Amino acid sequence: MADLSVQFLGKTIPNPFLLASAPPTAFGENIMRAFDQGWGGAVLKTLKPDGMVIEDARPRFAAVKDAGGNVYGFENFELVTKRSLSDWVHEIAEIKKRYPENLLVASIMGDSRGTWQEMTRRVQDAGADMVECNFSCPHGMPEKGVGMAIGQVPEITGEITSWVRDVCKVPLLIKLTPNVADPRVTCAAALDAGADGITAINTVQCLIGVDLETFKPKPVVEGYSSYGGYSGKAIKPIGLRVVSQVAGTMQARGMAPAVSGVGGIAAWEDAVEYMLVGSTTVQVCTEVMLKGYGIVGKLASGLSNYLDARGIGSPMDLVGRTLPWITSHEALSKESAVAARVDYESCTSCGACATACSDSGYGAISMNGDGSTPRVHINEQRCDGCGLCALVCRAGALAVCSH
Repeated sequence: MADLSVQFLGKTIPNPFLLASAPPTAFGENIMRAFDQGWGGAVLKTLKPDGMVIEDARPRFAAVKDAGGNVYGFENFELVTKRSLSDWVHEIAEIKKRYPENLLVASIMGDSRGTWQEMTRRVQDAGADMVECNFSCPHGMPEKGVGMAIGQVPEITGEITSWVRDVCKVPLLIKLTPNVADPRVTCAAALDAGADGITAINTVQCLIGVDLETFKPKPVVEGYSSYGGYSGKAIKPIGLRVVSQVAGTMQARGMAPAVSGVGGIAAWEDAVEYMLVGSTTVQVCTEVMLKGYGIVGKLASGLSNYLDARGIGSPMDLVGRTLPWITSHEALSKESAVAARVDYESCTSCGACATACSDSGYGAISMNGDGSTPRVHINEQRCDGCGLCALVCRAGALAVCSH
């Protein structure tokens, strides 16, 4: 079995799998149970000043499911912790006493220079390995002038990062929101102000759905609803994009990427993708909420088997390896001589490719032949190589290849 340990901002961690700041990290006893099951680290559910009143709506979760009942998109409008800072300080000390090798990150959200700095001092003095500033919660907290309201304004991001940096003696992470035009600008503001690393992403602001019988938005709270944060498998492409942009920003500054990737990680393959685009650690929330802490076993064994099969010695050797192949759209070749090809042994003659190409492509695919099994025909002169046919083919019989 491969050695899964990673080095992140000076801390060696047993493996790259962390619990994200969320309900699974709402209590110290839960975090310790998770560590017993194999998690490499955890980010505390965001701490807040004792004077900040937090009241959650009920219910506050909703989901989008596929035809098989599996959740692929998840909404929440739960807020930060309701527990006191003193309670958390006590639990941080207890967790680090019992699990010194695991990474413990304190997520914090202040509402003034004084509270940001007080919270930083207290969590680091209690033993937190790192501080993560939550500049990205998309619901409830922006109305209070914090959360995403900070992370959407680079100048405010930089100012508050500098407040925390002034007193922070441990590595400092800034958690970015994807709900901006260009996260590279916010990332740069955080780095300029002294951040050591970036966590990306937080949830994507959404309205998950409407009940077609009652016309009420979901989830319904006494007849009403509000915008929440979207998470789960559906947001992985957004997370990968932001992590790659952040890691690229760091590389452009001559820095090694120091990124903790979050968003839609449900299997070891997802974790590997995040590492390849620049993450050193990966944080998981929604999949744990749906299936429990025990999923870490499959995450770890899957990653280990992958590394062994490819002869890769460490997860660290994956970090950022895809970045050289990500470029601007302008730089992509427009001269690729490619066209669709069909594997007739696999083709079921369902006709999905012909319909897609006729109605949304270049009319390059037709169904020819007599009888009950017409044969797919591709007109290479008309084929533009867009790849839509391969995506709709359930049999895997189509591919886009060079002429």
